[in-house]
Amino acid sequence: MAPPPRRNPPQNPTRRKGEEPWLAASLRPANLLPGLAIGFLLGLLLDLSSSWRQKSSPAPAPPAAPARGSSSKRASGSSFASGGEELKMVLVVRQDLKMGAGKIASQCAHAATGLYAELMSSNRALLRQWEQFGQAKIVLTCKNQQEMNRIKETAEHRGIPTFVVADAGRTQVLAGSKTVLAIGPGRKPDIDSVTGKLRLL
Repeated sequence: MAPPPRRNPPQNPTRRKGEEPWLAASLRPANLLPGLAIGFLLGLLLDLSSSWRQKSSPAPAPPAAPARGSSSKRASGSSFASGGEELKMVLVVRQDLKMGAGKIASQCAHAATGLYAELMSSNRALLRQWEQFGQAKIVLTCKNQQEMNRIKETAEHRGIPTFVVADAGRTQVLAGSKTVLAIGPGRKPDIDSVTGKLRLL
């Protein structure tokens, strides 16, 4: 007995000859990149919506002020994360190093991102509050290393986070030179009590 004749699968009338099936066409790299971008944006929107929900909930009472002489990292969890109060960061540049404008700009960027990275691991709530008010940054000048050291000690004594940039020495200044001191973010009155007498750059 002869086997039954083989039938070809029915052809899709809407598909033209030489066209790929829809699944193969959708898996091309040109189609994957927009999909990844859309997925990233959706994830970002979900993250933002959760932070809005947290922001709308009542803020917890601020903790007590830090003990006298506490370190910058320990103090960064202090009362500076009080809800609803505007915060700012100050960048103090040494005048005696005679850095050019581009060098100062890059050193200030190092100071701000260095302090930001430290606070990402120790006090994200403080960073979030600072971000909600536009991440205010003021650039001031001090005379020399001794004045910068004194300002840093005063800020840390008051529980305000600090970060000092030690330059690699590739351009303009010697390796290890302390170029910029970042202070904050903190409440304006607290920051001004430390840096209020310094001049704007």
